[in-house]
This record gives sequence, C-alpha cells and structure tokens, in this order.
Amino acid sequence: MRMNKGKDITLTQSQKTMVFILAMALFGMADLITEIVPEFAVGPIEFSVSYFAFIPLILCILFDPLYAALGACFGEIIFADLLMGDFGGLGELEGFIQLVIGLYVAGLLVKDPQNKKQLVIASFVGIGIDQMLSSIVDISKVWIGIEKLEAIPGLPESILVLEGLSFINEMVITGFLFGVLPTMYLVPRLHGKIEPLLGIKPREQMKSTPMTSLITSRLIISTVVFAFIATIAEFISEMDINFAVWEPDFLDKYGTGFIWVGVIIAIVLIISIITYARNNKKNDDIAM
Repeated sequence: MRMNKGKDITLTQSQKTMVFILAMALFGMADLITEIVPEFAVGPIEFSVSYFAFIPLILCILFDPLYAALGACFGEIIFADLLMGDFGGLGELEGFIQLVIGLYVAGLLVKDPQNKKQLVIASFVGIGIDQMLSSIVDISKVWIGIEKLEAIPGLPESILVLEGLSFINEMVITGFLFGVLPTMYLVPRLHGKIEPLLGIKPREQMKSTPMTSLITSRLIISTVVFAFIATIAEFISEMDINFAVWEPDFLDKYGTGFIWVGVIIAIVLIISIITYARNNKKNDDIAM
C-alpha cells in the first residue's frame, strides 16, 4: 500500500485551543488515577508509576505538539496539584518545563504516525529528556549543597548511583511499560479516527526527513534556556524562597474519594470539547 506524502495539517487557533483543553483534561484525569495506583518495593528500590506517559505522547504525535504538551502539563498542575491541594508553588515550574520540552520534542520526531520505529524512538527520547533533566537538577542540588543526600539503606551513599537507579526505574516503568508499549500500539490504531472527533484532518506521512535535521540550533538553544530557568526555579524553591504554594487539606478532610471529583470534572470537559467540535463541524458542513 502506498502512503500519501504531504505536509502536516495546519490547525486553526480554535482547533489548537481544543487540542490544549483535551490534553489538559485527559492527562489531568490520568494523573489523578496514578494517585491511587499502589506502589511496590523490592528491598530499598521502590517501583511506581510517575505518570501515564502514553497519553500526552499520543496527543503530541497526532495533534499539534506544542499545544498538546502545554495542555497536558497544565492539566497535571490543575487536576493533580491544585485540585488535590498539593501545589508546590515556584518549585512546580521545574517539572512543568522539563515535561513540556520532552513531549514537544517527541511530537516533532514523528513524521509518520504509522511508523513504529519512529514512535519507539520518539517515546524514549521524550521521556528520557524529562527524566534526564530531572536527574541533573537533583544531582546539582546535592553537589551545590542546597539539598542533603538521602541515602538508601543497602546502597552506596552516592548521588550518582541513586539518581542512576531512579532514572533506570523511571525509564523502565514510566518510559517503557506506560510510554513506549501503549504508544506504539495505540497511535497507528487511533490515527485517522480520533482527529475527526475534533474536526481535524489526520496528519499525512511527511516526506522522508532525517530525525537529526529536526534538532535545529533554535530548538537546542530554547531547550537549554528553559532547562536553566527550570533549574533556577527549583534551586530558589529549595532555599525556602517560595511563593504561590497551595496546600489545603482536601484529601485529609474528604479522603482519597475526593480524587473522583477531579475525574468527573475532567470527563465533563472531554465530553464538552468533543461535543463543541462536532457541532462546529456540522455548522461548517451546512454553511458549505
């Protein structure tokens, strides 16, 4: 079967906003669910799911990478942090910027949503950027002396060893099990089916473009600048120079059942945005 080759679909501002809201609601809801997923420990090593990486990865690959990445990260802040009363103020900027960078780059790397090799590489690179930047910040905080090393019994008291084990753990669970595998399976099946729900034409296969050509100097400089901003924000937060902290006792007062309030809000948002998009599409068809 011959694949059509063409250019990416250019989205209108309205469609980009819909992608943003959909990503915000979906990833926000997914983040709430991770709050009730049990954690497992084998000796000193803990195994847990940081986030369901495949959800924002799929959206960044099928839709506009920037708006999908921003929407997903705002969804985490609004639903998993603010709504749950666990917003760390300025310190949250680090994780926000790192994840946006990783997801955006992952979305750029995929030129053909049906190409599983591209999907695997993009997923690993996207999650790897997020986890690598996080590890670098954690190592820097200990080396500079802003944070003390929390040694784990039975392991060498080395920040490099601890962060290395944490990085591998995250890449296996979050990156591979909940990132690469579902993304590789779902994207080819959702491509061409989920986009019409928002009145958006599916992406066509782009002309063959080496992945290295996508890593432009502008992208590298922007990544370095934003990563530096994220690092400084985390350093300031660790030095107790923090603001905009929001930590009400929602969960202490209402229990973990309060999480379902956020899930319901997210579902309502998802249904609303799809309904709005379908009604807009019908009106456009009638006008034509």
